[in-house]
Amino acid sequence: MAISVFDLFSIGIGPSSSHTVGPMRAARMFVGRLKKDGLLAQTTSVRAELFGSLGATGHGHGTPKAVLLGLEGHSPRTVDVESADDDVERIRQSGKLRLMGAEIGDAHVIDFDEPNQLILHRRRALPYHANGMTLAAYDASGAPLLEKTYYSVGGGFVVDEDAVGEDRIKLDDTVLKYPFRTGDEMLRLARETGLSISALMLENEKAWRTEEEIREGLLEIWRVMQACVSRGMSREGILPGGLRVKRRAAAQARQLRAEGDPMLHRGEWTTIYAMAVNEENAAGGRVVTAPTNGAAGVLPAVLHHYMNFVPGADEDGVVRFLLAAGAIGMLFKENASISGAEVGCQGEVGSACSMAAGALAEVLGASPEQVENAAEIGMEHNLGLTCDPVGGLVQIPCIERNGMAAVKAVTAARMAMRGDGSHKVSLDKVIKTMKETGADMKVKYKETARGGLAVNVIEC
Repeated sequence: MAISVFDLFSIGIGPSSSHTVGPMRAARMFVGRLKKDGLLAQTTSVRAELFGSLGATGHGHGTPKAVLLGLEGHSPRTVDVESADDDVERIRQSGKLRLMGAEIGDAHVIDFDEPNQLILHRRRALPYHANGMTLAAYDASGAPLLEKTYYSVGGGFVVDEDAVGEDRIKLDDTVLKYPFRTGDEMLRLARETGLSISALMLENEKAWRTEEEIREGLLEIWRVMQACVSRGMSREGILPGGLRVKRRAAAQARQLRAEGDPMLHRGEWTTIYAMAVNEENAAGGRVVTAPTNGAAGVLPAVLHHYMNFVPGADEDGVVRFLLAAGAIGMLFKENASISGAEVGCQGEVGSACSMAAGALAEVLGASPEQVENAAEIGMEHNLGLTCDPVGGLVQIPCIERNGMAAVKAVTAARMAMRGDGSHKVSLDKVIKTMKETGADMKVKYKETARGGLAVNVIEC
């Protein structure tokens, strides 16, 4: 199975890659299937059922909104984040859905009663994955036209029921120049070829795109990250969702600017960069899944740290950073999980911290062994991290947690660079441990909002 860096880093909207981006994609896939099969014109009603974590925390993660937008044909990459709420309000006020309306001029309009046709099952789960959803379309007589089950498996990846038992994502049999599935294989290839981790990943990416296309695509990802940080550091107010969480990144940035030389406050700036992204994510803004929305602040923060505080940093370094991060993220996606609903937040923020640590080491001039060591350190000290969002919202503890992980990633990179790359615990062993820890973790600590901080914090 081949995974591209552009699979791990995709442009979408907040607040959750698995609960917002994935369900929107699934709903859009469903109506696309109706259109392709010539069933759209016969459809008079649709029904959506959300199971497991999607049902338990869907309201807090904006899943119903995402499903409605997806049914109207919107894509997470292109949906207008400024008008999305108005579109959803129009659906709810009118009781009408414009199936594929965002994609075709003559949208097929049907009646839609959200309370009875978009059902969140808070205690029921489907067998394959914690993030399951079933969509069905019916004709005027009530006869079913199409029914499909989809799973949102983390990072915005979606599989349908036909893929169950095959793999966690749609199989891609593209032949890569330097295929690797483990950290050990990655290091072996680096030794045999003399290439860096980012160079190995670049050669593999050429199976899909030219080098110029890869560079431009990654720089576009970087531009979206920059824009997200900029917005997050300029906007103030209260985040949506009922917890009345106050945005802090903008005010803290003003305080730091007033205190003078940013080099003296590098750690604090790195924290603020991450919080800015995750405040934007919580507000439903445009973000990059890196590798998920819940962990979207870590890599942009560390990349800003590189560009702002490392002498000689440039766009070539940005490209290398993202390629190296993608190589590490692929190992987590292949061998464990990046879904908080499946393995807890260790799979989201932990994976992001590992990716950022290895990527920063790469652009600081580390050897492949030091890069692998940095990634190992970044993950090792996030093992066991639970996913217990208060109120089911990607706010507490998620926003601060991204800031903490960004600083941890910088520390891990610096620590690895002080050594020669040799260490007792390999990245592969840490990834295996993370997967086993997630399997042992009680369900209430895996994005259900039924354990940990989610039940021990008094909501005001």
